Amino acid sequence: MKHVQVQAVAESRGHGCARAFQARPPVQGSATALLVMIVAGGFGLANSTATDASEADDQRILAALDTKYQKAVEVNDAKTMSEILADNFVLVEGDGKRSSKADLLKSALDGKTHYERQSDTERTIVVSGDTAVVTAKLRAKGLEDGETVDYTEWFSDVYVRTPQGWRYFFAQASLPLPKTPGR
Repeated sequence: MKHVQVQAVAESRGHGCARAFQARPPVQGSATALLVMIVAGGFGLANSTATDASEADDQRILAALDTKYQKAVEVNDAKTMSEILADNFVLVEGDGKRSSKADLLKSALDGKTHYERQSDTERTIVVSGDTAVVTAKLRAKGLEDGETVDYTEWFSDVYVRTPQGWRYFFAQASLPLPKTPGR
């Protein structure tokens, strides 16, 4: 399994739900491979042959799709979010709160969430068959569910390949990282 590190400085990275999509630190090396195998095996996707696209092509497609999704969240574009999210999407926040696709779309439409800044760095994309994990560090500043926020968190997003293309299936978000000088 190959790993790719993608820098995504100043790219949109919000998730459309109060602290909903910022997630846990990225897993590196063999731990990343194990995570992907567990997710892929758990959902029966590891041996799917939906497409013969190369891993590098998949990584480029996923980077663009993830950036498109994050931009849609930043501007509250519920239509684009809905197209990318799997119908059975689940988000698990650092405190254990769970949100569905419907919850995220409602957040995008209710007018209570607006971002002044959302950018990510240290993005890594790992692909195993028809499952991919995108991990990065997010900096968010603005309003979430009507509350002022300014935080940095890690997230891991799971995408699965479907007959309609890659879909955003699952997200895990960390608790906010401790504030450090300059942040």
